[in-house]
Amino acid sequence: MPFSLFKCSFLSRLMTNYIGELAALSAAFLWAVSSTIYTYLGQSIPPLLLNLFKGIAALFYLVITLLLLQQPVVWDNNPAIFLLLISGVIGIGIGDTAYFNALNSIGARRTLLLETLAPPIGAVLAQVFLGETLKPTAWGGIFLTILGVAWVISERAGVNTNIESPQGWGGVYWALFAAFCQATGAVLSRHALLLSGLSSLWSTLLRIAAAMVAIFILLLFNPPRERGGAIVPSWRLFGIIVASAFISTYLGIWLQQTSLQYSPVGIAQTLLATSPLFVLPIVAFLGDKITPRAIVGVIIALGGIFLLFQ
Repeated sequence: MPFSLFKCSFLSRLMTNYIGELAALSAAFLWAVSSTIYTYLGQSIPPLLLNLFKGIAALFYLVITLLLLQQPVVWDNNPAIFLLLISGVIGIGIGDTAYFNALNSIGARRTLLLETLAPPIGAVLAQVFLGETLKPTAWGGIFLTILGVAWVISERAGVNTNIESPQGWGGVYWALFAAFCQATGAVLSRHALLLSGLSSLWSTLLRIAAAMVAIFILLLFNPPRERGGAIVPSWRLFGIIVASAFISTYLGIWLQQTSLQYSPVGIAQTLLATSPLFVLPIVAFLGDKITPRAIVGVIIALGGIFLLFQ
């Protein structure tokens, strides 16, 4: 068999057998790219407002896509629709709010480190409530991937918040709560996709719409305080928000829903948690130094991903 035919056959089998896993890795990569954009946007826009703006932009993209593809929606399964809405509120609305509170208390390094608990939480919840079982090699892959991600994240420089202070412990609780919300939202979404005939595109729209309503309600009761002056709108800022929404919220969550539809929650959540690994070459390109410890962490995580594909 010519090499070109073998290569095409291999790629075809890979795309067919590992749609969920490839979607999860693609989402993780896009979130890593968008994280550099949000670092800039976060200097001008409060987190909840930024989340609301990019969510509205993503909804616009989703509506346009659905109109172009003319995908029918199945409304005869009300429990599944309700589960998707609840998963969006818990996973995206409440979960992201808890995540932002943790960032403000203990910084990105410790928050992301605690966020790696979301995959095992999701796997346990899926095994208890959905009856999904993972092979021992998959559990080993989950462990190795989490270990590699945690190893890389823990090296990143963070804020000097004292973890023993009340504010520090509050941040830990917020981060743990965010991980639990994200895992719960993933399990609910997975269960809804199994019950209904909804596509990942429709489920993405429903989840984001429910999350935006929840965030809007939160903003009504807790309006953001100005830090460093009022927000000055500009076409440049608007363009960056629209672009980041397309990358992270529109494509990222669509791919996330696809991964949850075609792969078990534990595997999907683990691969979705590899965003910090994709950040390494990005920050290296921007001038940051990559240490041997970071390289070891990448190798460990890739070993875990290899086990997950078995």
